[in-house]
Formats: sequence, structure tokens, C-alpha cells
Amino acid sequence: MAEVQSPPPTLAPPAEEQPSLTADESSASTSLVPASTTDQVIITTNAEGKRVKKIIRRKRRPARPQVDAATFKTDAPPPTGTIFNIWYNKWSGGDREDKYLSQTAAQGRCNVAKDSGYTKADKTPGSYFCLFFARGICPKGVDCEYLHRLPTVTDMFPSNVDCFGRDKFSDYRDDMGGVGSFQRQNRTLYIGRVHVTDDIEEIVARHFQEWGQVERVRVLTARGVAFVTYMNEANSQFAKEAMAHQSLDHSEILNVRWATTDPNPAAQKREARRVEEQAAEAIRKALPAAYVAELEGRDNGEAKKRRKIEGTFGLQGYEATDEVWFAKEKAEWEQTKELGAPDERLMIESGAAQDEQDYPVPAQQEPPAPQNTGILSGSTLAALKGYTANTTAKKPAPSASGLLVGYGSDDDSD
Repeated sequence: MAEVQSPPPTLAPPAEEQPSLTADESSASTSLVPASTTDQVIITTNAEGKRVKKIIRRKRRPARPQVDAATFKTDAPPPTGTIFNIWYNKWSGGDREDKYLSQTAAQGRCNVAKDSGYTKADKTPGSYFCLFFARGICPKGVDCEYLHRLPTVTDMFPSNVDCFGRDKFSDYRDDMGGVGSFQRQNRTLYIGRVHVTDDIEEIVARHFQEWGQVERVRVLTARGVAFVTYMNEANSQFAKEAMAHQSLDHSEILNVRWATTDPNPAAQKREARRVEEQAAEAIRKALPAAYVAELEGRDNGEAKKRRKIEGTFGLQGYEATDEVWFAKEKAEWEQTKELGAPDERLMIESGAAQDEQDYPVPAQQEPPAPQNTGILSGSTLAALKGYTANTTAKKPAPSASGLLVGYGSDDDSD
């Protein structure tokens, strides 16, 4: 059975809204660009029963610029409010977008199959995604300081920011646009101005599946609107920016907003069940596989039988507790993880047909004297076997001598 190991994701501190891109910044040096390969550690067992580690290095392609840097320019933000804040370079005081601006087609569209690739951000764990890449107008390409790919389940961010590093607010806007609220995890998008056809549900699913795994698609043909629910919240945030002012198979201009809370009791029960399943899956990944199988009753009592036989740890009449067994299994699990550290020779995998070689993992040397693999060492077990409880005689109380004798009082200083 193969075991794949990957480093856990780390969180980065919240970032401000991404700065505007200019043509001068796009010509920056690529000396800080991360390596164009990615490593994958796989531990398997060969026919002889020995553990073999394979380290595969896959070549990666750089992200390409989506637009020409010489012609790209950032316009001033549209007047969506009453007061212009020169510090944040945006309008405030308004809670709705301009009705004419919302009917303007987008400048570009992201093509994940051609535009995605590694950037400078891949060298920094916990980096945010490029907002201009999602909109299809990033001129930097490999020199961009943000990620140029789709979000995955392992990409986790604080609840007060979205996947682009923008700060969320305490409540939604009146038109349900903008970044969103940090008080609710919203994975559902509202899509308006949909051109209704006979196969409109398949069309909506096909276009919105480009940005992540879709859980549910619902189309109201009478009103010309659709609701798309993603499995991951980061994918819904990415899809909202990627499909804003875009079109499906016709020349319509979509109106993409955040969906309100579904008042259907069945939907609320389904959401609560999904949260429980997501929490259970996180617990399964954090615990060892044998421990999870025992908790779920899938081991047919094998763990209890093994504990009954090995539970003495060499001591007659001793039975280990669950805490001791959990510590032992945790130590073995951590030792297995350390065994797959990338300290051996690497393999290069390029193209469809790749050559893989097995590198045997050197067996760790164990001390020959103690044969017990329990929590206690051999010397400790030997000492416990010959231990007998000895009662020590109590020292006699000193007799009172002299004129002063102790007496009882509320003060213990005597």
C-alpha cells in the first residue's frame, strides 16, 4: 500500500488588498522564481517485504502573462460611493454597484489550462491567489507575487480574509456583492441574467466547473437565475471573480453575487451534515489509520486482541491504559513520517513515460539488548521486576524538653 507524504499548509498573516499592476513591475527580474520542479515522496513495500522510498520530481511550467504588459493599465475605480478614500484608492459610502457598469463585459477571461503555472508566490507558503489572474488580465506571469492556479482543499486562510487576501466585512452589502462577510461561510453563488435554453443547467455546470468541484447546481428558468454551490469556499470566491461580467454560450453578461441563506429546512440540515462530515474527515486525517479503524469498528476487534496479548509489556499483572497505547501508536506514526524525509537521491520525471527506480531505505539500527518495543525501556522493566515495596519506619516524634512545649493554635508558625 502506497503512502504519500506532503508538507502541511501554513497560514500567512492577513494581507491588504492587492496593489495595482503596472507595466514597469512586469519586467522585474525572475531571480526569485522558485524551482520549476515539485517533489513527491512515496513509500511502498516491494516483493521482498522491504520498505522502499520513491522520490519523484515532476517538471512544472511557468505561468504565462495573460495580457501584454505594454498595453495594460489600471483605470481609476468606478464611482460606486459618495466619498473617495485616497488612502485605500476606492469609494466609500455606497452599497451598490452602478447599474450601467454591471452591464459592461469583462476585459478578459482566465484559461486555467493555459494560464496557470508557478510564480514567485510558490516559494512562500500561505500565499494568496492573484485577483488579476482570476479575471484573466494579469500581465506579470511568472514574476507575479501571487498564486496563478486554482484553490484546493489544502489552501486554508483566516476567516476574516478571502483567498485573494482582501478583508471581509461584518455583513454583506445590500446587493450581495463585494468580498463578503466573515460571519458566515458562504459557498453558494447567485448568477443572474442567464439566457434560458433547454440545456441551461448543463451549460451552467460546464462553465462553473472550471473553477473547482461543484456540489449542487440549481436553475430557475422562469426567472433566468441560477445557484451554484461549491465544495470549497475558496473555489466559490475564485469563481465569483472569474465569472463576473462574463458570458456563457451566448452574449449575455452575467450578474454574479453572493447567495443569501437558503430558508429551506432540508438545505439547512444538509449544510449541518456537511459540516459534521468535514470535521470528521479532518479528524481522520489527523489520527493514525489503525486508531481510526478501531474507533469506527472496522478492525473486527483485532486491536483489542493485540492489546490483550501485548498489553503486559513484560510485567506480570500489568495492563496498559488507552493513553499509553495512544502514545505508543503516535510515536510509531511519527517515526514512519520521519522515515520518508527527502534525504535520498531524487528522480526526475518528465513527459508521459517516466523511468522510476527504487531506492531501498536503510534500516534503522536498534540496540540488541532490549527486545521489547514498548513505551518503557529494557532497563526500566528489569528494575520494575525486582522492585518490592518497602515500608520505612516512621521517625519518633521529638520529646518536649525544657519549659516551652508546643500547643495548638490558629497560627502554624510554631
